[in-house]
Amino acid sequence: MNPVREREQTDTLTTLEERINRAIEHMTKLREERDSLTRQLESVTAERDAARRDIAEAQTHFQKTTRELEELRNERKQVRSRIEKLLGQMDQLGAS
Repeated sequence: MNPVREREQTDTLTTLEERINRAIEHMTKLREERDSLTRQLESVTAERDAARRDIAEAQTHFQKTTRELEELRNERKQVRSRIEKLLGQMDQLGAS
């Protein structure tokens, strides 16, 4: 066989081998990046879910506190009304 032709075939084969190796390296890097991004996504998703739970708990607590506040205001009105009634009765007793 012609030595020049053999050398060209060897060079072509070497070039092809180098290209394949670079492609493999690139694929490996892409897989590592994908895995890293997948882990980051899982972490962010877990944080989001925790934040949603915290928000739901805060909303429930806020609603409970709002109800309690309204109950206390109503109770205060009732106490005020009863005290005013008692004071009115005491005024009537004092006036008679």
